[in-house]
Amino acid sequence: MSVYVWVLSFLCVGLAGYALYYTFRVTGQTKSGKDNGFDSDVQESVKAHPILLNPVFVTIAIATVLITAFIVYQIILFYG
Repeated sequence: MSVYVWVLSFLCVGLAGYALYYTFRVTGQTKSGKDNGFDSDVQESVKAHPILLNPVFVTIAIATVLITAFIVYQIILFYG
């Protein structure tokens, strides 16, 4: 394996680890509406960008771009 494959692998694993940490941190801060008897209002920033502020969707988008770049790199390396 080349150095670039190792770097891309570590970047992907690091990004996935950070996304997992961030997801657990965010879900740990949320409070259930069942606990206090009512649901709280959704913040305006979340209403404006519900997908962009979801770390799972951001991770999927970044992973897709990285994997696509890796595949293109391998195609160029093999056939170029």
